[in-house]
Amino acid sequence: MRVLDRYRSFDRPVQLLLLNQLTINLGFYMLIPYLADHLSQGLGLSVLLVGVILGVRNFFQQGMFLVGGSLADRFGYKPMIVAGCALRTGGFALLGLVDNVTTLVVASAATGFAGALFNPAVRAYIARDAGERRVEAFALFSVFYQAGIVVGPVVGLLLTGIDFAVTCLVAAAVFAVLTVLQIRALPARGGDADGGTDADRRPVLGQWRDVAATRGFLPFSVAMIGTYVLSYQVYLALPLHARTLGGQGDPGTALVTALYVVSGGVTIAAQMKVTAWCRARWGPAGSLSRGLVVLGAAFVPLLLADALLVVLPEVGAVAATVVGVAALLATAALLAIGTAVVLPFEMDTIVGLARNRLVATHYGFYNTVCGVGILLGNAGTGWAIDLARSAGAPYAPWLVLLVIGLLCGLALAVLYRRGLLTAPDDDIQAAPTGPDADPATIRLRAVDQHDDRPTHPLPRVRPGERGAAAASAQTRPLADLPGAVRRR
Repeated sequence: MRVLDRYRSFDRPVQLLLLNQLTINLGFYMLIPYLADHLSQGLGLSVLLVGVILGVRNFFQQGMFLVGGSLADRFGYKPMIVAGCALRTGGFALLGLVDNVTTLVVASAATGFAGALFNPAVRAYIARDAGERRVEAFALFSVFYQAGIVVGPVVGLLLTGIDFAVTCLVAAAVFAVLTVLQIRALPARGGDADGGTDADRRPVLGQWRDVAATRGFLPFSVAMIGTYVLSYQVYLALPLHARTLGGQGDPGTALVTALYVVSGGVTIAAQMKVTAWCRARWGPAGSLSRGLVVLGAAFVPLLLADALLVVLPEVGAVAATVVGVAALLATAALLAIGTAVVLPFEMDTIVGLARNRLVATHYGFYNTVCGVGILLGNAGTGWAIDLARSAGAPYAPWLVLLVIGLLCGLALAVLYRRGLLTAPDDDIQAAPTGPDADPATIRLRAVDQHDDRPTHPLPRVRPGERGAAAASAQTRPLADLPGAVRRR
């Protein structure tokens, strides 16, 4: 089924949220890639002030995800989505109209906090309305997300050629339209307005303690940091390497652009097929752990290319550049595939661990943990690149990133093996046995690539049952098995 057909098969609220995400990224990426140049070249601010302004935006987004998620669970998903879009409207307009540093810092903080408001709410809303099709919905979400990233910078480049203020005002207008559209067309979901439980309305600190204590959730969040450290290198290490290969002029800029085109194009073209293939063959546990291995292995082409140049220094400059560019684009494509493997099952696992309770808060907590990991990972990666170049071992950072992917993939496999990411015993209902048992209740979701039911964390087999179940499966036809595991 084509992407458009999949999109049309969902209810109107999910369709609207997917379209919103494309537009959100369109508005965001038509402005943000050119903001640093505007601040430094257009307004003449020092590198320190530019770093502060950009850092404030990142802090108020990554650092406030938990706050935004809690507000979404408390007051509902729709109000936070609307508030976030409205806040970003004002923030983007200010960025293009003012030159006062204090006001720029406030505007940057507003655009960051806006993302912290609507991001957890959007994901929780999609998970709720997509129901048993949420894995497929999150795969579509990835497609629309990347489409905005691909188109946004192109539109921004054309508008910035006129004036950066025009870019800011157009981006602000995009979010203003989204705000009005969601007020008029998006039904209320989540929070007290949608029948939240008494537990959901307790003090926020109590909710946060519950989320942190959710069985398996904190170790899962820590293990998944590797996903973000590795995938984020398409914005850090790979553009730096592209500039090393192509220089600071037009060739370098063209190579950076090609990098993003390959990354976004692979995701848009392959996401739905990758999700179906992984669900059919690996399931959620295998997809997450193997996806992290793919993300780590994505740096092997760069590792081999740089190691080759160290071993064979006599290679000509043209040949070295060709090999380097090919390795760079291969790494970008593999990172896109690895992210496509991981993302739908990652989002679905968060909902499964949350047991459909305080879902937005769980998303916010998860993104906050991963945001801290990105900060530390980026600092470590930048330090490793500088150190490796000075030591004459340019391949070393790629080796470190490969190891991170392997270790995080192993950590996830261990968590599943120990049952920390599977349904607890009290979520397992007794299977019917005897002559009246219905064999049709036995489901193997993995055999149907177009099965739209969720791939929740799989139920755990109790000690003593594993061996008997395995022996029975080996000696009897599937239709004769005596019962089934059912979810509440």
